[in-house]
Amino acid sequence: MRIAIGADHRGADALRAIVPVLEARGHQVAVMGRCDAGPCDYPDHAYLVGQAVRQDEAERGILICGSAIGMAIAANKILGIRAAVVHDESGAQLSRRHNDANVLCLSGDNTDSKTIERLVDIWLEAPFDGGRHARRVSKIAAIERGENPAETVSDATTA
Repeated sequence: MRIAIGADHRGADALRAIVPVLEARGHQVAVMGRCDAGPCDYPDHAYLVGQAVRQDEAERGILICGSAIGMAIAANKILGIRAAVVHDESGAQLSRRHNDANVLCLSGDNTDSKTIERLVDIWLEAPFDGGRHARRVSKIAAIERGENPAETVSDATTA
């Protein structure tokens, strides 16, 4: 899988730890932007990773900052990006299976490297379930277009 990854200064150590793991598992990893010396701003990296996913240069994106929150807020401003803050295995599964998240946001401050590795593995392997969840993802796309999702996407299926 082609993966774009980025991190600010609080996620830089985690990025350096996960990139070789991903590459060893056969993924093509593109580090978007560098943050090697001193503070750097998370919106810059969120933009680069989000654009790589949006433009199909990468199939998925991974962002790491202190809390994961800032990265998710910034990435979700990009049309077509569904960035999810994930702290546990359930979140990793559900963000893919139910929300078709295409960008994973992780906390470099609160998540150790082994947990990050496990969450990334789960997230990369989990499929999108489609069905009723596809309708909901379509409603998210309607909101991005400035439309009322209740008026533009059929609610024919339940649950």
